[in-house]
Amino acid sequence: MKKYIIYIGLVVVGLVLGWFLFGNSSNEKTEHNHSEMAKTNQIWTCSMHPQIMLPEAGDCPICGMDLIPAETTAMGLSADQFKLTDNAIALANIQTSVVGESVMENSGIKLSGKIVENEEANAVQVSYFSGRIEKLNVNFTGEKIRKGQLLATVYSPELYAAQQELITAISLKESQPALYKAVRNKLKLWKLSDSQINQIETSRKVQENVPIYATVSGTVSKKLVEQGDYIKQGQPLLKISNLNTVWANFDVYENQIDLFKKGQNISITTNAYPKKKFKAKVDFIDPILDANTRTVKLRAVLNNTNNTFKPGMFVKGVLKRRGLSSMKMLLKIPASAVLWTGVRSVVYVKSTANEPVFEMKEIVLGTKLGGYYEVIEGLNSGDEIVTNGTFTVDAAAQLQGKKSMMNKEGGKTMTGHEGHLGMMEPMSSMDTHFNMNERMKVSKEFQNQLKKVFDRYITLKNSLIEDNSEEVVKDAKKLLSDLSKVDMKLLNMDAHSNWMPLEKALKKAVNSISSDIVAQRKQFKQLSKHLTTAIELFGINAEIYQQFCPMADNNKGAHWLSKKEKVINPYFGQSMLKCGEVKQVIK
Repeated sequence: MKKYIIYIGLVVVGLVLGWFLFGNSSNEKTEHNHSEMAKTNQIWTCSMHPQIMLPEAGDCPICGMDLIPAETTAMGLSADQFKLTDNAIALANIQTSVVGESVMENSGIKLSGKIVENEEANAVQVSYFSGRIEKLNVNFTGEKIRKGQLLATVYSPELYAAQQELITAISLKESQPALYKAVRNKLKLWKLSDSQINQIETSRKVQENVPIYATVSGTVSKKLVEQGDYIKQGQPLLKISNLNTVWANFDVYENQIDLFKKGQNISITTNAYPKKKFKAKVDFIDPILDANTRTVKLRAVLNNTNNTFKPGMFVKGVLKRRGLSSMKMLLKIPASAVLWTGVRSVVYVKSTANEPVFEMKEIVLGTKLGGYYEVIEGLNSGDEIVTNGTFTVDAAAQLQGKKSMMNKEGGKTMTGHEGHLGMMEPMSSMDTHFNMNERMKVSKEFQNQLKKVFDRYITLKNSLIEDNSEEVVKDAKKLLSDLSKVDMKLLNMDAHSNWMPLEKALKKAVNSISSDIVAQRKQFKQLSKHLTTAIELFGINAEIYQQFCPMADNNKGAHWLSKKEKVINPYFGQSMLKCGEVKQVIK
């Protein structure tokens, strides 16, 4: 009996020892596995920038602070979805709206344009004989003239000789009528009137200075000669415009071409007469697309007998959309919800009603009507989309490797400071990745700092105009210094996200400026492009003229910015200062 008790005791002791030796190890292993799993699924965020959500610990790509564990994880989400914390939603002021169909008035499609001369009514006054202008009776551009008005008197040796031939031929009129007639016709070909020729015959005196009379009525739009100039037969003297009618030329983007047709009504307004609307009809749609601007010209003819419109005046036109009744049910979204890459239009949809879970969706937009876009494809009525803080949500998507505006396929993005926007494309195409529907709200202090950059840019531009490559290099160094003084801490999150790639592109353009004047002008084109984008986004509290020369950069065309409306071209220097036109005014 004692023997069995001893055996049972040994078994019990063995079990207890086994539990201590192996059971505890198993628990530790289980706990370790759970810990590893928790560690694997942990998402890290920044206390200052809670929209940052990264799968591993490290530094915040925006401010450099140490990341901390996020309160929640993205467990259970699809591959394209991502989640923001409630704190991030509140700090970034992210707001959403429910997409719905509504009755929208056909307020029309808005176009921007400019008043130009009616080319069909233009004329050029030419000289029909060679000589020297003894007196020019047209004193200034803009002067009105009438048909038959004396424009100039010219001394012409060949006309002087022809008059002497006529006086000689008079005595041979009976014996050689053909010769007499030929001499008279010769003078008529030089546009001398019958009364002038008869006066020469009657007086038997040669006129040293022959008058030139206006052949049309109109306004002198350009003086091509000055008093004392020597002129050749057929040389233009004056360009005369009939401004009783003018053209309003509008730019139409290629995706809008099918919305317009000849004869369509258009309502035109201008800042000069803000309370007036002028009615016209579409007279012409250019069959050739401008490869540089991707637009075609749409033209309307305006009656201008009261001299209301001045060539060069900016106008706006509104046309009713073809095929759209005055009232129609449309799926619409606010313009602030749309991020546009130049090719794609994207929005962020809130996937879960009660959770801050989002995903990107590509959409197809129709016409912009007021502050809204018509949605043709990609959204349904009832979808909830981000309408404020869109850039912040996009930045979070890029950092988490999800599909985003600039990363169509998704995947892990860079985490360096320059990469917090997920820059997956070269900076040369950077300027197409901004939401241009509205200007970013920034402080006046930031705008003043950006204005100093613009002022230095103007100094550099003037050096190019003067063909002074050495000064261009000096100006570039000063411009780089001014750029470094722009304080991005003055910006909120959305503005900061926009400024970072622009600053990098601007510095890259300035740093690339070499000592060769030809290369400098090519590099100036890139600088102008990025600075234009910056000023359009943030503003500098000044009126800026964007000008364009189609011949610059080997006929590829190039823009530049100016403080004045008068065109002075920096791409050709002194050799071609006046080539170009004003494309838009940035205010």
